[in-house]
Amino acid sequence: MRPRFSRDVYVLGVIAFFVMVGFGVVVPVLPVYVRSFGVGYVEVGAVVSAFALMRLVASPFCPRFIDWWGERTTLAVGIGIVAVSSGLVGIAQDYPQLLLLRGVGGIGSAMFTVSAMTLLLGSTSPGIRARAIGFYQGGFLIGGMAGPALGGLLATISLTAPFFFYAATLAVAGLVGLVLLRPATRAAAAAGSGAQADRIPFRTVLRDRRFRAACLANFSQGWTSFGVRNSLIPVLVVEVLKGPSSWTGLAFAAAAVAQTLALGPAGRFVDLVGRRPAMIGAFALAAVTILAVPFAGNIWLLTGLLCLYGVAAAFMGTAPAAAVGDAAGASGGRPVAVFSMFADAGAIVGPLVAGLLADTLSYPAAFAVGAVLFLATSAYAMRMPRETRVS
Repeated sequence: MRPRFSRDVYVLGVIAFFVMVGFGVVVPVLPVYVRSFGVGYVEVGAVVSAFALMRLVASPFCPRFIDWWGERTTLAVGIGIVAVSSGLVGIAQDYPQLLLLRGVGGIGSAMFTVSAMTLLLGSTSPGIRARAIGFYQGGFLIGGMAGPALGGLLATISLTAPFFFYAATLAVAGLVGLVLLRPATRAAAAAGSGAQADRIPFRTVLRDRRFRAACLANFSQGWTSFGVRNSLIPVLVVEVLKGPSSWTGLAFAAAAVAQTLALGPAGRFVDLVGRRPAMIGAFALAAVTILAVPFAGNIWLLTGLLCLYGVAAAFMGTAPAAAVGDAAGASGGRPVAVFSMFADAGAIVGPLVAGLLADTLSYPAAFAVGAVLFLATSAYAMRMPRETRVS
């Protein structure tokens, strides 16, 4: 039977689509654009890390913003900040300006991420939580199918054009959220009585192994998926495989297709079989796959590995977020903010360490650290309690 989502789940999926179309346009060209300022790999990683650093700094304040303004307004303001800063990146005159503007964008991104996920988890019942998360992430991924390929094409015209396109799609996303999303209390009521349980003290959430496993999962994904993958693969394609930036866009688009196709089965598996087995298997598969990426001798093999990684990512995206919802219940934005901060911490340190390893040792060494973190996540997930799922 098809799960019945609240209206806000569908609206969040639409918002995610517009956000990811723009973000996907920027991903293939950002490292190359940064390199055009005459800097090294560490400086490329620093741009990715600056965005994540400011997300990390801003995240603890997001629950308070949500208390003051509500999820809907916090989401729209956050997207607006990213839109303006991204447009200005396209006219940056030097590397310090670029670094500063990306950092400002991270503040808005934290506001959007925490408010959207808080609203999503609060408006879905546990039995369909992973499928709702999968639908939301599907919006990102459908946008991701078009975004990287379009970004590669825009890069052939100008390295700055993708940033202006990103600003425009974010403006649309913010407007959709402001107009169509409902206040959190109405969204929770629309989801039914199962969506709102008694609030769980935050100290209790912190002791829950499900929450701890989810945070470790988010840290390893921040390090490897958002950091190493996005910062090094575009440079690897251009400087090792000797291909144009458009190759990166097409490879990332193919991986997004694979992940999107896997989201439906992944959501059902996570809801009906459990968060624990999904995390154990998916993070182990991702470790093996990411370890093999720097040894890909051509774009076809690299694309195949990224597609396999995309399948694992479908489970890695839904299971930890659902586990946070299970552990935190209706505890509001604070557990979501902490969960988000772990991804940001990984995305800050990961690109810097990976860039340093690529500069001083090799690409395989940079990717190997990410693989170790994925294996550690898989191992810790074995300590999660076994679940009795409901449909």
